[in-house]
Amino acid sequence: MSGTGRTPPPDRSPDVRPGGWLGWMTTTDHKRIGLLTLVTSLVMLLLMGVLALIMRSQLAQPEQDLVASQTFNQLFTIHGSGMIYMVMTPFALGLGVYLVPLQIGAPAIAAPRTTLLGYWLYVIGAVVMLAGFATPDGAHAAGWFSYPPLANQTYSPGVGSDLWIVGVLLATTGMILMGGTVLWTALRRRTHGMTMLRMPVFSWSMVATCLMVIGAFPALIAALTLLAAGRAHSSLFDSNVWNIGYQHLFWFYGHPVVYVMFFPYLAAVAEVLAVFSRRAFFGYKGTVLSLLVFAGMSMSVWAHHMFATGQVTNDYYSLTSISLLVPAGVEYFSMIGTVLGGRLVFPTPMLFALAFLPQFLIGGLTGIMVGTPVIDYHVTDSYFIVAHLHYVLFAGSAFGLFAAVYFWFPKVTGVRLSERLGRIHFWLMVAGANVTFLPMFALGYEGMPRRVVTYAEFDGFGPLNLLSTCGAALVAAGMTVFAVNILWALRSRSLGHHTPAPDDPWGAHTLEWATSSPPPPLNFTPEHPLPEVTSHAPLLDLRGRREAAPAAEGNGR
Repeated sequence: MSGTGRTPPPDRSPDVRPGGWLGWMTTTDHKRIGLLTLVTSLVMLLLMGVLALIMRSQLAQPEQDLVASQTFNQLFTIHGSGMIYMVMTPFALGLGVYLVPLQIGAPAIAAPRTTLLGYWLYVIGAVVMLAGFATPDGAHAAGWFSYPPLANQTYSPGVGSDLWIVGVLLATTGMILMGGTVLWTALRRRTHGMTMLRMPVFSWSMVATCLMVIGAFPALIAALTLLAAGRAHSSLFDSNVWNIGYQHLFWFYGHPVVYVMFFPYLAAVAEVLAVFSRRAFFGYKGTVLSLLVFAGMSMSVWAHHMFATGQVTNDYYSLTSISLLVPAGVEYFSMIGTVLGGRLVFPTPMLFALAFLPQFLIGGLTGIMVGTPVIDYHVTDSYFIVAHLHYVLFAGSAFGLFAAVYFWFPKVTGVRLSERLGRIHFWLMVAGANVTFLPMFALGYEGMPRRVVTYAEFDGFGPLNLLSTCGAALVAAGMTVFAVNILWALRSRSLGHHTPAPDDPWGAHTLEWATSSPPPPLNFTPEHPLPEVTSHAPLLDLRGRREAAPAAEGNGR
């Protein structure tokens, strides 16, 4: 792991087409492919948010009928599927496609055409999944996990369910291809001096992420194939062996994917905290080791999602789930140590990074609760689980996503997003996320089941559901400000009304900031050469040497 860094092989120039939509569609420049993936994911995020708002409006008061029961089932299925398969996972891998070659000093990504194929499989998969809404019976309505026999042809008839299977299978295959090329790049195309233990924390997070993608995502393809076979031959799921077997296959994918949707955002937060604490990341080697241990252990805990089935060894899966506290604790204390030892400044990326820490902690600690069988029996399939999942993926990972967007937007476009709009976005998101999801813990503990279209007035769930819906409105307002901020910056850039950002406006630490913003086709040029790589923070080292040189010269006199 700490061996000699590899010098990239003689460059095969990425096939960067000239401008125009055809050039973008066929490009093999990893930056364009990564940007396409990121933009597509953000568009899907806004769309899935609209579906969530419709659901929250339906649940704001008891016994409402804004949407029909079957429509509501389609909404929560496509919302959950979209957020996991089409938003958080692709955005995480899109960040890797864009950043890893730059951070390790490579001129291009390995197997660029395979990476492009992965993107188009993802896009086609998203379109196919959403096309279910246009079918006579509507979109798939059996949940993002689609357990049989509920998801078989008898209980989920119609083409929409078949389109869901095909769409998710295509998108998952695309993610496997993209994960493979990012991992190949990190392992084999590092520049001179970039040993494994000099890779930035973000690049290490992508190594761990891609290992999980390659190891766990094929299980989802196997599960979807089994589900498709069961829809063709409904008698297959007459045996409980196949019903439980599907759940094992699905959750062997379904738990590692949580960390696929966590590690890159955690590492983006780590990079931001280090830069705006004005110091090297604290506990670098421990964090690298914990990422690898965490990735390995993630493959051993999947059946804690199945405690209530009575078909798994609860003690084993509870023990392995609680053991995840150890590597998670190393990562959290490393980030806290970085902040405590630094000279902090607070631009918008730093605000989102700091908010990530306590909010994701809530998701992590409640994860330990549902990883304990005696608690899980009480809260399983309740709104407590909905709250836990959303604190992990929205109040947690999505805040890491926003930190990444605000931090790397100048690198991608050459212009910074508005700080004023960014702070408005931040405070709306903090208020909205917590007002939306905190009440769900109480709702679930008091007995409100998940995936219900309405509830009776005498249940007493109305006030907390109304509060949660008000929080969702704040989130929607925040996302509107976010979209306006991006569109305003891009419009100003296209009209030439913006002030170009410096190549490195933050005083960052890693190699992507050593080149121009936006980067050239081959990443580094004679005008922007690669500096000497002496640690995981080479630009911080370079600034230190420059500051030390005059002092040394003065002492010599």
